Amino acid sequence: MEKFADEALIEVSSGSGGNGCAAFRREKYVPKGGPSGGDGGKGGDVVFTVRRNLRTLAHLRYRHSFKAENGRDGEGSGRYGRNGEDVIIPLPPGSLLKNAETGDLLRDFGAEAGDFVFLKGGNGGWGNIHFKSSVNQAPRKALPGRPGKTVRLKVELALMADIGLVGFPNAGKSSLLNYFTNARPKIAPYPFTTKIPNLGVLSRGTFRGDDPDDRDVILADIPGLIEGASSGAGLGIRFLKHISRTGALAFLIDLSDENYLAAFDILCGELAAFSPELPKKRRIILGTKTDLEAAAGRPERLAAKYPGERVRGISVFSGEGLDDLALELMALANEPEEGRD
Repeated sequence: MEKFADEALIEVSSGSGGNGCAAFRREKYVPKGGPSGGDGGKGGDVVFTVRRNLRTLAHLRYRHSFKAENGRDGEGSGRYGRNGEDVIIPLPPGSLLKNAETGDLLRDFGAEAGDFVFLKGGNGGWGNIHFKSSVNQAPRKALPGRPGKTVRLKVELALMADIGLVGFPNAGKSSLLNYFTNARPKIAPYPFTTKIPNLGVLSRGTFRGDDPDDRDVILADIPGLIEGASSGAGLGIRFLKHISRTGALAFLIDLSDENYLAAFDILCGELAAFSPELPKKRRIILGTKTDLEAAAGRPERLAAKYPGERVRGISVFSGEGLDDLALELMALANEPEEGRD
């Protein structure tokens, strides 16, 4: 994920149709052969396809132009031109296609897999074989192929995840993702270690619950937010859009920080300023670093302040509460969608 990219500007062009041919039969024993010009081939399409193994738009970083092949011209003896090859552009789940000039949304791929024909190639022109009639036995008319189309697009990516890990810098998001998954994000004892979103899979095979409907859960470690992120402060503003695609949120609160009781309200305020829908997602509050002396008694005080929320104290260093949390995260991911007031 070092080459992570979540935006790209590209130009896509469908192929032009091949020209029809004006030709006549010239066999030795057919002195007055009729028209034999074949049609031109159809131009190639511009096709987007969702690939679940893609997690970034980095493959579009250095190639900005995609053009389908033109159809071949028709030939004599009734030979039709070959159709042009399609140009196929792979995208990760959660990609958005927008008009680069207007910003209008053209396609939201969501979690869907499969192909989407965005631009069709031009039709091939008719050869003169189509224009023979009782009054015109030797037509010299043939039609040119239809031109292809060109569109400039902005491609954006909003990562698809079951649960997004949200918190201030150095709250322990990357450490938690590393514990539960094999994502191996960069971890260091200073803020803003994470500069790109990281995904990992919490496997049911590792933390098996009693519910047979439990499934693997995709976790997203979102770069740390700071107060004012929704207005452009810090590193988090660019990645707030990724939070919008998660099914639920886990708020990580550093219990060793003196402002731990205010953190959740500040985070919710930043999310609401970016999108009023974000605070309505299913959620859990995780007080982290319970192994530190400064955090003594604080999980209980955090839970007391938010009696209507699910609040858990955990420590990646000591392992406190993590096995139970894994099962709870699986249950949270499987809960039905319900908006909050």
